[in-house]
Amino acid sequence: MEFPFLYRLNVWRACANMRVWTLFLLLLLLETGIVCSNSDYLVGLGSYDITGPAADVNMMGYANTGQTASGIHFRLRARAFIVAEPKGKRVVFVNLDACMASQIVKIKLIERLKERYGDLYTENNVAISGIHTHAGPGGYLQYVVYIITSFGFVHQSFDVIVDGIEKCIIQAHENLRPGSIFVNKGELLDAGVNRSPSAYLNNPAAERRNYKYNVDKEMTLLKFVDDEWGPVGSFNWFPTHGTSMSRTNSLISGDNKGAAARFMEDWFEQKGYEKTDSAKIEDGGLPRKISNIIPGLHNNKHELLEIATSFQSSPGISATKTSSVSKRVRAAHRKDGKPRFVSAFCQSNCGDVSPNVLGAFCIDTGLPCDFNHSTCGGKNELCYSRGPGYPDEFESTRIIGERQFRKAVDLFNTVDEEIEGEVDFRHTYIDFSQLEVTVSNEGDSEVVKTCPAAMGFAFAAGTTDGPGAFDFTQGDDKGNPFWKLVRDLLKTPTKEQIDCHQPKPILLDTGEMKKPYDWAPSILPIQIIRIGQLVLLCVPGEFTTMAGRRLRDAVKTVLTSEEDFDFDDIYIVIAGLSNTYSQYVTTYEEYQVQRYEGASTLYGPHTLSAYIQEFKKLAVALINDEPVEHGPQPPDLFEKQIGLLPPVVVDGIPLGVNFGDVCADVPQNSSFKSGEMVTASFWSACPRNDLMTEGTFALVEFLQEKDDWIPAYDDDDFCLRYKWSRPYKLSSRSRATLEWRIPEGVTPGVYRFRHFGAAKGLFGSIHHFTALSSAFVVT
Repeated sequence: MEFPFLYRLNVWRACANMRVWTLFLLLLLLETGIVCSNSDYLVGLGSYDITGPAADVNMMGYANTGQTASGIHFRLRARAFIVAEPKGKRVVFVNLDACMASQIVKIKLIERLKERYGDLYTENNVAISGIHTHAGPGGYLQYVVYIITSFGFVHQSFDVIVDGIEKCIIQAHENLRPGSIFVNKGELLDAGVNRSPSAYLNNPAAERRNYKYNVDKEMTLLKFVDDEWGPVGSFNWFPTHGTSMSRTNSLISGDNKGAAARFMEDWFEQKGYEKTDSAKIEDGGLPRKISNIIPGLHNNKHELLEIATSFQSSPGISATKTSSVSKRVRAAHRKDGKPRFVSAFCQSNCGDVSPNVLGAFCIDTGLPCDFNHSTCGGKNELCYSRGPGYPDEFESTRIIGERQFRKAVDLFNTVDEEIEGEVDFRHTYIDFSQLEVTVSNEGDSEVVKTCPAAMGFAFAAGTTDGPGAFDFTQGDDKGNPFWKLVRDLLKTPTKEQIDCHQPKPILLDTGEMKKPYDWAPSILPIQIIRIGQLVLLCVPGEFTTMAGRRLRDAVKTVLTSEEDFDFDDIYIVIAGLSNTYSQYVTTYEEYQVQRYEGASTLYGPHTLSAYIQEFKKLAVALINDEPVEHGPQPPDLFEKQIGLLPPVVVDGIPLGVNFGDVCADVPQNSSFKSGEMVTASFWSACPRNDLMTEGTFALVEFLQEKDDWIPAYDDDDFCLRYKWSRPYKLSSRSRATLEWRIPEGVTPGVYRFRHFGAAKGLFGSIHHFTALSSAFVVT
């Protein structure tokens, strides 16, 4: 009689053991990230601070020697996504808040990734693209011509970018989880105009009739959705220059695209993911959602002033190196443990596209500039384009950033097409200095060649976004005897080189200048990344509107002609300024006009034809699942780099003063309203001593309880500016001024400034400090 009972007991124990082991295995799978899912992709995103030295270093973009960094408008970031097939290939795309990608940056990054991950991430499946802000520290490229104005190579600029890219890829790798990707596109009409319309008009009329606008107006957006967490990020591509901030700006800034990314990330985190059209950015950015000081007091100005009076400025005190990191507003993870939402606004074929949409005008007369040469009375220095917030460049940056942000939110909320299909990539190196190219001409074909790099006279004229100096003008196809004489002191171009570049008159024969090392690149990377029906063409330069259209059309023709490619409706997107930098690419017809973009097309009139020829080869290899040759390896010039930027020797302060002491406080018993500016200044030190990576130099704190101050805004907010200055160039003394433009809708209450800094002692020691301003009231 006991046997059946014992049998049932044993069965029950066996079943219990099976349940325990099943639960254990499930937990193990979750812990290791190996989970069962119907998703076709693993998706991971990451973001990391790449803000470089905020003092003394020349800004990259305008080549203006007088434009050196002296503070922060808002911080720069590297943002990455990884898309992987669970048992197949994977790709990495990194978007940099920097002027452009750099060959030496990618070389050293890949070395680090190989050491960490083996052959999982290589030069073939990793792409790095720059947003083309002209307000980031320079000195991180390896070719001479791009680091002249920064007094050579700046290791601090280079190191923070490589470190930041590596860390954001590590984040994305560790965040890889089953997910889905969606794609959407739509028109954005008021964020870019053609700054070289006379060159565009030289393209065939029949070709121009195929397009409604003389710049591309389409934004393409990817939305990344985690199977469990929901939306985790978005990347979009849209062409417009990062030149809303002018050539005289000295604050580090991500310009309009960096601003748009900051707006969208804050919008998502504060509102949560909702199907809403609400995408309003008030003056200075989104207001923080923080609790009021004491219930019922926020409307009582008198009582708030009494509370503020009890919090006076404090002397500077010692701080730890990580103090500013712990105080920052945006942590790497939200309170629920999920990674923060990552949004990137990437660059495309922006070569002739300006964000200064009001047009170009003469600063002496107010009249429009000359149409063909962008001059005023024959002088290009007087012709400047105007942004929508003219004359306020910060407002223009906000407006163009907001317009991109609004469109991205619209595409993000209305997307319904899911990415499907394989992940793949092709990458090769091409020597553009001597490439044979087959071109067609009225039905006949001929073989032509590209040329060693050279820059034309109109390069020195600059653009309407940032005109050059002296007597250079756009549209110059003759040159100037005096400047030719100056040119010949550096390098006299050969007759073969002159003929090859016709009708470009050569100002700098950079491709043949090798002392102290290469002045310009010859070997360039080209790359195609495929994620389902999305195809990214990663190009190492700035393609003009029509050049980009021709490249996209050529690749689309190849892809759609093959039966093996299973999508008729494909998204072909140009990812500009990717992997290295080689200036501009115009059409053959635009090149003949020799405006700035044509003069900056390095490899001669057939440069675009060369790109089209080689990208078509990559596209054929992609759809036929064929390998491609590696091509000639570009040089690693890291050990040859010369840097002439003087180091910080020592920081000084007046007698009887501590580092961080307030030298210009907020007025006592003061109150402010939305839209007004609050300022305070502190005795400080050179920000090159510590970049405060993932931290902040500036903080606006909010009094939440009687003595509980919480961070409300930091130097990664559009509305808070950190300005650094010294009384004269070689002075050891310096000040930090914090400026807060109070956003609309800000929570009323009591606020104060906090400043973080790091001072260098006589023998090289670094002393971190922090200090507070007096409190003030916002009503």
